[in-house]
Amino acid sequence: MMKKLCFLAFGVYFGFVLSRVGASDYQVIFQMFTGEDLHLAWVILTAIIVGNLGMRFLKAKGNLDRSGNAIEIKQKKLGRLSIAGAAIFGIGWGMAGACPGTVLAQIGEGRIIALFTLSGMLAGTYLYGYILSRWPKING
Repeated sequence: MMKKLCFLAFGVYFGFVLSRVGASDYQVIFQMFTGEDLHLAWVILTAIIVGNLGMRFLKAKGNLDRSGNAIEIKQKKLGRLSIAGAAIFGIGWGMAGACPGTVLAQIGEGRIIALFTLSGMLAGTYLYGYILSRWPKING
């Protein structure tokens, strides 16, 4: 139970940070994509660098968690449809001004329009799973 509360607290804090840096504001997203204001791009780059350093640290420690259990880290294969999927994600992010993390921050801010974005994300995820279950080799 305590672990779940810690995860919840971290999620709330993460949403707060996303909101404070403007990652949940459509205008800030628009300005980033048009190159007018790149402060959000720097935030994203900082997150990539921190994540990279964390992965390097984890690898240096033998990919073990705090309890000493092995953590399996697999590199995801790029399939034929990876570029199409990335394009759909980018177009959706640009149109909605939200990605999966920021849409939750928008909902937390009380932006009702974000519920439509979340609905689209859930429908797209369901559709992807449905297609993949019918044609498992489609992305191979």
